[in-house]
Amino acid sequence: MNTDIVFLKELQAELNSQDNDSQAAPRFWTVGDYRWVECNEGNAERYSVYLPNDGESYEINYFLTDVLDKEELSEEDLEEFGEISCEDSAFEWIQEHYDDGASLHPEKKEHFIRENTMFLTKAEAKQHIKSNHYHYTDEAHTYAMTAWRAPKVERLLKILSEFDFDSLRGSAILPTE
Repeated sequence: MNTDIVFLKELQAELNSQDNDSQAAPRFWTVGDYRWVECNEGNAERYSVYLPNDGESYEINYFLTDVLDKEELSEEDLEEFGEISCEDSAFEWIQEHYDDGASLHPEKKEHFIRENTMFLTKAEAKQHIKSNHYHYTDEAHTYAMTAWRAPKVERLLKILSEFDFDSLRGSAILPTE
C-alpha cells in the first residue's frame, strides 16, 4: 500500500505541474498523427498514382524518382520523361510506359487521433511515441484532449490532483512507519 501511495503522490505532482496544452480539465493525452487521404482536385496537396498491374499506389513524384534511379530507359523514353512538367503529363507518361490502366488520385494530409491511445500524463504519451515510433509517422505527437461531460473521469482526476495523500499516514489505511 505504501508503494501505491508513493505512486499516487508522484502522479499528483506530475499532473499538477505538466503543461495543459490549452485544454480545460479534465484532460488526457493521446497520439496525434497525419495520413494522406483522397480529396477533390481543388484541395490536393499531392497526387498518387495507382498501378493495377502492381496492385500498388505510389506518391507520383516518389514513383518518378524511383523510375529514374532503377530503370534502364531508352533515349526516347528519357526525352519524353524530361518533358514532364505537371501531374497530368507525368500521369500520361506512366500510362504510356508502365501501366495503361493507371489512375491518378489527388490527396491531402489529414490530422487524426491514433486509436487505443490514452495517457494521464504528457510525459507518458511522449515516452510511448518514442518507444513505439515504428507504429507512427515522423510527425506523430502528443495531443491533449478534454474528457468533456465525463463526470467520473473529472472526479477521478480531481481526486488525483487535490487529495492530501499525507493525511493517510497514521490512519488505519496507512500506519506510520
